[in-house]
Amino acid sequence: MSAYTPKLLRVDLTTSVVKEEVIPEKIVVDFVGGRGFGVKYLYDELSPGVDPLSPANKLLFTIGPLAGTGAQSFSRWMVITKSPLSDTYCRSVGGGYFGAWLKFAGLDMIIVEGKAGKPVYLYMEDDRCEIKDAGELWGKGTAETQEKLREIHGASTRAVCIGPAGEKLVRYASIMSDERVAGRGGVGTVMGSKNLKAIAIKKAAQKVKLSEEFKGLIKEHGTRLATKGRQLFNEVGTLTNIEIVNTMGFFPTRNHREGRLEGWENISADAYAKIKVKNDACYGCPVKCGKVHMVTTGPYAGASSGKGPEYETVWAFTATIGSTDIGTTVIANALCTDLGLDTISTGNTIGFAYELFEKGIISPKDTDGLNLAYGNHEVAIELVRRIGNRLGFGNVLAEGTKRAAAHIGKGAEAYAMQVKGLELPAYDPRGAKRHGLGYATSPMGGNHNMAYITQEIFGSHYPHPVDRLSDEGGSDLTIFSQDTNAMWETGICCGFTQTRVPIFTAMLASVTGIPELGSEEYMSKVGERIFNLERAFNLREGFGRKDDTLPLRITTEPLRNAGPSEGQIVRKLDALLDEYYRLRGWDENGVPTPEKLKELGLEEIIKDVGG
Repeated sequence: MSAYTPKLLRVDLTTSVVKEEVIPEKIVVDFVGGRGFGVKYLYDELSPGVDPLSPANKLLFTIGPLAGTGAQSFSRWMVITKSPLSDTYCRSVGGGYFGAWLKFAGLDMIIVEGKAGKPVYLYMEDDRCEIKDAGELWGKGTAETQEKLREIHGASTRAVCIGPAGEKLVRYASIMSDERVAGRGGVGTVMGSKNLKAIAIKKAAQKVKLSEEFKGLIKEHGTRLATKGRQLFNEVGTLTNIEIVNTMGFFPTRNHREGRLEGWENISADAYAKIKVKNDACYGCPVKCGKVHMVTTGPYAGASSGKGPEYETVWAFTATIGSTDIGTTVIANALCTDLGLDTISTGNTIGFAYELFEKGIISPKDTDGLNLAYGNHEVAIELVRRIGNRLGFGNVLAEGTKRAAAHIGKGAEAYAMQVKGLELPAYDPRGAKRHGLGYATSPMGGNHNMAYITQEIFGSHYPHPVDRLSDEGGSDLTIFSQDTNAMWETGICCGFTQTRVPIFTAMLASVTGIPELGSEEYMSKVGERIFNLERAFNLREGFGRKDDTLPLRITTEPLRNAGPSEGQIVRKLDALLDEYYRLRGWDENGVPTPEKLKELGLEEIIKDVGG
């Protein structure tokens, strides 16, 4: 093996023991880094049945081999844990500068174990890590927390941290860094359960040595990022999706009843362009997709969004509540950022409550007197505050739609738009059925970023086109997207800046000195290996085919007000699952066969999944 020797830092908060370990060569070759390291260590070290909010759960922060090297858009960081929202495997990705700082500190992963007896934070400088008292930081928002850490430790300090939502164990709390978020699945909740407020790193001198070959690859990658398509991310980010998905008729409106939001032009990319103040970038990224917006009129005049909102957050605080108020999206984004809340789960859960209110399942008596009438965006903002602080009715919604529905009863479960406990994002599966299959089979549940089916949403023809409304076939595209995404996330590459796989693999081989990583075929197999191990994690936890499903509304209620998607339902999910399982080399119950596990070099887990 080359001189590339990735290391991890293991931090036991119960005993205050901190130790450094070398990541074994076989794990590097088999799992590469990032998401691969995360699932391998979580699978090997976490016993089945662990309560996600107990000290026994583990919280892993990982980066890829290209972080901090100058390879543009590869310095992202990832959090892997067992989700307190879904009780499944969970991975969430963040940006900003923290990933590069972690690499400069000479580390590729931090494993946090146990629970501190009082609020603490980790501080890393040079070659030491200290566990420090976070009493003065506890209760503060994410912006003030990061600013305070810079005041204490210097301007070159970068941190990941939680806000009040994580401290109060809101089930879908996020982890923030530089206003970039690891949002989904409750990773911030696990951090809060450990009494860990932040991990702060003071920038160290760059330790990554770069060959001339690698520098050439960086240049080629950068040249490919300087395209008109990438420039669009600089100008409007993902906001163009508002028009695209509304036009196609699967913009989930009023709790996934309708496919179009009337008046969407008020929240279009053009509308946000008029209130954009400036752009912002993550470390080493030329795209600068972050956009600061400032509200100029209306009740929220003067409110600033931070680095957003993007498509999902705009949807989460408009279509879910039947509103097109642009100011609501800006202030909701800012509130969720500072409280440390996942905007998708927050907005989805609020939309769920609005429908329950409309149907009389809950009343003002249940909602602290709040009028959850569609269009009432002021109440939605108040609910964000109450959820983030677990106040009143917000305490119920802080549990997520699945648990909240069980608490409310009266048939509320039928209106919870979630898969495996994770709330659905802004693409209705009835209008993009392979995308919906991705929700159903994702190891996290309703997460669009584990299988983003561009063939349905943008009409991509690679590896082949598909009719997005067809009830049969095309499940290979879901598999392709899942495995390819897992491969890129060994990097960890931003989804907005993926270029050509040969450049990516060549960079991996060059920086690590491991020839196998230069092979597209080999790296494709790594992606498949990662996804199968994530599946095995969930199978070991008791999940299976019964959980690879979609909300009853999606499979029984025709989509309304949906233009070309009018009347659609997901009619043949079982047939899609049968095809998907067969193509994956899994049995009819969704269990990887012994032959498939042997092919992937995962023989040691055959006994765990009953193969």
